[in-house]
Parts: sequence; structure tokens; C-alpha cells
Amino acid sequence: MRIALGSVLTECNQFGGSPIDLDWFARYELCRGDEVLGLDAGVVGGALRALRSAGSEVAPLISASTCPGGHITADCYEYLRGELLYRLSRALPVDGVLLGLHGSAVAEGVDDVEGDLISAVRVLVGPGVPVVATLDLHAHVTRAMVENAHGLVAWSTYPHRDAAGTGERGARLLLDIAGGRCRPAMALAKVPVIVGGINGSTDGDGPFARMMRDLRGHEAEAGVLSASLFLVHPFLDQPDLGGGGLFVVDGDMDRARRLALETAEDYWSHRRELEAAALSPEAAIRAGLETHGGPVVLIEAADCAGGGASGDSVASLAALLALEDPSPALVPVVDPEAAEACHRAGAGAEVSTCLGHKLDPAWGRPIQVRGLVESLHDGRFRYTGGIWEGVDGEMGPTAVLAIGAVRVLVTSHATYDWADEQWRAVGIDPRQAKFVVAKNPMNFHNVYDEVAAAVLVLDTPGPTPATIRNHPLRHMPRPYFPVDGDIPGLEPTVWTNAALIAATGR
Repeated sequence: MRIALGSVLTECNQFGGSPIDLDWFARYELCRGDEVLGLDAGVVGGALRALRSAGSEVAPLISASTCPGGHITADCYEYLRGELLYRLSRALPVDGVLLGLHGSAVAEGVDDVEGDLISAVRVLVGPGVPVVATLDLHAHVTRAMVENAHGLVAWSTYPHRDAAGTGERGARLLLDIAGGRCRPAMALAKVPVIVGGINGSTDGDGPFARMMRDLRGHEAEAGVLSASLFLVHPFLDQPDLGGGGLFVVDGDMDRARRLALETAEDYWSHRRELEAAALSPEAAIRAGLETHGGPVVLIEAADCAGGGASGDSVASLAALLALEDPSPALVPVVDPEAAEACHRAGAGAEVSTCLGHKLDPAWGRPIQVRGLVESLHDGRFRYTGGIWEGVDGEMGPTAVLAIGAVRVLVTSHATYDWADEQWRAVGIDPRQAKFVVAKNPMNFHNVYDEVAAAVLVLDTPGPTPATIRNHPLRHMPRPYFPVDGDIPGLEPTVWTNAALIAATGR
């Protein structure tokens, strides 16, 4: 088998965040041609292992991934799309195409990046060549994705630990289709439930974890090739948003459709458990002060770089500094101007600067602070797990600014939070503070589950809030949950790849 392998992977936010240009990808992963063959982690690394194990010849395209942000700029997307399609055209003929995608990317002028890429690949290779794509479980799965692919396979863990494993699963499915060992009937069913990630863990016994275990159990049944559950990325403003299930079944579209519908209906029944509750920063801090010991983890979900926010909010910092006698606390803030001012002043100097809300000013105003530049850093660190395990992250010029007992990690670039790598890179163990602000609604579990005295979710302004209840959507028609608690007569949206299968006989 000769298999083309490519990836364009990031997540976008249509409520805010900074635009994603090519420099963003260069800071994380931007590999072209044979450089792709050297990857050993993530979706592409997993896919390469499976393809090599099967003796396949790999035609490498590009592998581009980066931290989420706002939209992808037009120039950046034109380049990435052009590179992938040009290299694919040069690689033809191929027996199959495997794409490592996210599922919730948006570019200037292109609301459905993944649907656009899959459709463009389909045009190049024709209807008879199998195309399989891997997706994040937060994908906004569209009609174009379903109708133009032979299979879609999603990650099944949140926190995301199985990107490589999903790459392997996608590769095996593609090889089975290309080898004529199965005929993939695929159906997606979803309901208009748009919730944040707070209650979306696949660990433990929460609602999404229970649904995921039930869904993956179907993969042990004869004929079920793949089962995926989607907790849609809630910070897009597009029609047909929602969560649900997708099944790929060997030669039985009726069964794929039935399983998907059952999953979507079950998803709807769990909607209220998936919705998060949050406290004002002031209320959360009062509760934390009444809690013995630490750390008390304050989840500022609305400023999550992993969901596309700029990371420049100072809402939680302002509330901590407002205390008469602030407790030891750690707060990350992305502010390249303030980081530059600290570097200019030098370690040990006292600086006065405006901090926060400069990259995405819609969500608040900077605050004036005066503090001691405790240390300066180049901002480089290495991810210890997750999507980019082993990849170097770049915060850019970075400073630790001590404002009394509160220490602020001032960085120049937003970076995805997996564990505590950013704090460790500047010599700080965040588990030792009374308060620590975490700006990822899920990955804080990787650090604090064993040690936290309390975990409190904050209700603050920002483009990645714990709930979208107060974020009016212009392009997603009502009714949808959580704005509408009940929807009489609700029928799930269903899409299939029946036309593609009928046209190709695969």
C-alpha cells in the first residue's frame, strides 16, 4: 500500500483570541515532505508506526500543528492548504490518504477548514481512493467532512492522552478499507448541546466518561469498525453545532445510523450534567481563604489558550491583588509588552507596568502594577505528555514578576497548558502556593488532583467561558442548550457517507 499522510491541526475561537499565522505553527510543529517521517509522537507519529508495521509505503505531505487561537489568517491557510494539496498531487497515485485534523479550525473566509481540506483531497484523488481523517473529540463535525470521507476517527480521552493511539486506529482503518477487508458505512447523529469542557472528562465517573465507556464498548461488537463521541468545541459561531456520536460499521448503514441516533439521544439526556457552574473571583477567593491549606486552584476557564483565548486576562489577578493581605498566589498572564519591560529592567529591578488585556482587549482593561522582577527566562520548555509530548514549547521572553506575595508568570506567547511545564521551566513548583490560577478547564487534573485543597471554577469575562449561556450566537439558530433547557420534538441531525459508498462500491 502507498499511503499519503498529512496533518493540519489547530483549534480556533470565533469569540476572541489572537489570529494564527505561520509563525504560530513554526513555534510548535511545521514539517514538510520527508521531515514528516521523523515524527514519533502525536497523531502523525502513531499513524507512522501503524503504517510501517503493515509494510506500507508512506508519501509524506506536511504536518502542521499549533496552540489554539483565533482564526487562521488567510495567508497562513492558503500556504498550508496549498502545500498539502501540491505534495499530494505530486505523490499520486496512492492507495489511500490519512489526514490528522482537529475538526474545529476556522480560517479567514473559510468556516470549515477540515471540511474544505477533506473535500479538496477528495477532488484530487477521486471517489475510489479511501480517505480517513482523525479528529479531536471536540470537533465540530460537518456535513462536508462526513460525506467526503470513508472514515472519521476521534480521540477518546480528555485530557487528551491518545492522539498517537488514534493515529494508529485511523491508519489501521484506512488500510482495511484500501485492502478491501471492509466496506465502511458511516453515520453521524448530533443534538444542539453546546457546553464547555469542565464536566467533559473521560476519567472517573462523570457524564461524559460514562457515555464514552458505553460508546467504545460497541467497538467490541462484530462489524463495528469505529465509534466516536463528540463534545463539540463550544467557542465557534456556526450552524449545526452540537454533540453526539459517529459510527463506522462494516457494510450496514442502517446499523450505523441506529447506533449514532441512540448515542445522540443519550447525549441529550445528559445535557444538564454536562453544563458547568461557576463563582465570581471574589466569592471563589473567599471560599479559598476559608479552606485549610493549599493549593486552592482557581480555574479561569474563560482565558484558556487551549480553547483559543489569548491568555491575557487579569480578572483573577486583580481579585487576588484586591485582598488587604494577599496570600501567596501564582497567576499566568500573556503580555509581550510587560515581558519586554521586565527584560529591559533586568532581574532584581522594580518595575511599574500596565498588565493584561492588550492582545484581546474586548474582555477587560489592563491594570497598573508595581513589582519586583524576580527572574528572567527565554520561555522554552518541553511538553511531558498530551498532544505535543516531547515537543518544545515557546513562551517567548518570559519573566516572573513578584507583586507582594503574588507571583505573575508574564509570557510573550500563549501556550497550550498540559501540566505544569511552564511553571517548572521558571523554577517554580505551583503545588506549593496557597492559590494557583489555572487557565485550562481540564488539564489542571494532570497536576493538582492529588494535592489540591479545593478546585473552584471562576465566572470571568473571556472568549472561552465555563458556559456559553451568556454568549449569544448569530449563526447557530435557536433552540439550543443551555440557552433553551428543553426542546420539544427535538430530532437529531443525521449525516452519512452513503452517497460516497454507493459511488465507489467500497
